[in-house]
Amino acid sequence: MLDTNVVLAGQRSRHAASPNAEIVDRWETGEFMLLCTPDIMLEYAGKLAVSDVPRETAANFLAAVALGCEWVRIVFFHLEHYPPDADDVAFLLCALNGEATHLVTYDEHLLGLQPHYSLTICQPLRFLADLRSSQ
Repeated sequence: MLDTNVVLAGQRSRHAASPNAEIVDRWETGEFMLLCTPDIMLEYAGKLAVSDVPRETAANFLAAVALGCEWVRIVFFHLEHYPPDADDVAFLLCALNGEATHLVTYDEHLLGLQPHYSLTICQPLRFLADLRSSQ
């Protein structure tokens, strides 16, 4: 599960060795499944639209997500601990309902929730380390 800040960083990256670009590349090659909901897709699209990511790059990424993600149906809406930013609720609900192993983010509010949830809420370098060690 990728937070919008990781997606944006991956799309903005100009360097192939960027951890964020590597995460997006590894998703595109099928090394992990990206979970998504309509709300998250709308957030990705909205943030990409106002970013400095070229329109064609953003459109290609969104099309790839639409076709290559696992769409999660939210069946339970209760969280034991809510993030301070209401926009982050959609990411937690998607991760929990989709049984994600990781929620990858730079958001300090989400990172601070790690002790309250069984999934790993971490920054990109930790996720890459976990992904590499599982292969």
